[in-house]
Amino acid sequence: MNMLQTGGPSKSDQLYQQFMAAKRKQLVHVRIVQFIILFVCLGLWEVAGRLKWIDVLLFSYPSKIAVLLWNNSIDGSIFPHIGVTMWETIAGFILGTLFGTLLAMVIWWSPFLSKVLDPYLVVLNALPKVALGPLFIVGFGPGLVAIIATSLSISVIVTTLVVYGAFKEVDANFVKVIQVFGGDRKQVFRKVILPSSVPAIVSTLKVNVGLSWVGVIVGEFLVAKAGLGYLIVYGFQVFNFTLVLGTLMIIGLIATLMYQGVSYIERKVMKRLQ
Repeated sequence: MNMLQTGGPSKSDQLYQQFMAAKRKQLVHVRIVQFIILFVCLGLWEVAGRLKWIDVLLFSYPSKIAVLLWNNSIDGSIFPHIGVTMWETIAGFILGTLFGTLLAMVIWWSPFLSKVLDPYLVVLNALPKVALGPLFIVGFGPGLVAIIATSLSISVIVTTLVVYGAFKEVDANFVKVIQVFGGDRKQVFRKVILPSSVPAIVSTLKVNVGLSWVGVIVGEFLVAKAGLGYLIVYGFQVFNFTLVLGTLMIIGLIATLMYQGVSYIERKVMKRLQ
C-alpha cells in the first residue's frame, strides 16, 4: 500500500517540508549573525567612547545616547517630534506612490505624451531635488505643505519611471491576445498591464520608504519647527551631538519598521498572485 493510500505525506510534501525547515534554519542563522555584528559594533563604540579613543563630544557613545533618549521619553518631549515626522513621512510615502503610479498610467495611455515627456522625466530625475526645497518654501510657505512637497519631489519621479518601465516590459503576446479578441486599450490595461505590474508597484513601495524619509528630513532641515529633522538641526546648533546621533537612531529604527511593514505587504500580495 503506497503513501497516498495510507494517508501519509507524499515524497514531494516531505521534500517541501525539508526545504522550508532548511530555509527557516538559514534565516535564524542570518538573524543571529546580524545581531552579533550589531552588538559588536555597539560594544566597540561604547569602549572607544569610555576609553577616550574617540572624541565623545562629536561621536558620543551608546549608553550616553540611551540615557538621553530614555530621559526624553520619560518627560515625553521626544514623542511630539516623532509624531510630526511620522505623519509627514506617511503622507509623502502614500502621495508619492499614488501620484507616481497615476502619472505612469497617463504616460502609458498616450504614446504621444510618453515621447513628449521622456526628456523632461530624465532631467527631473537627474535634478538634485534638495535644491528645490527653497522654492517649495517660497511657493507653499514655511510649513507642512512645503515639507511634503519636498518629499514628493524625490519620490514621484522615481516611482513614475519604475512603474512605467514595468508597464512597458509586460509581454507583448499577452497584449495581442486581448486585442485579437476585440479588447480595447482600457481592457488591455485592466486585464494585462496592471495585473502584470503589481509586483513592480509593490516593490516600489520599499524604495519609497527611504525616499520619503529623505525628503521629509531635508524639508525639516530647511523649515520645520518640530520633528526629528528639527531636532538634528537643533542638536548641531547647540553642539549636542548625542541628541543628533540619538535622533538618527530613532529615524533608522522607525524607517526599518516601515520597511518591514511594506515587505510584509509585498509577501502577502505576491502570495495571492501565485
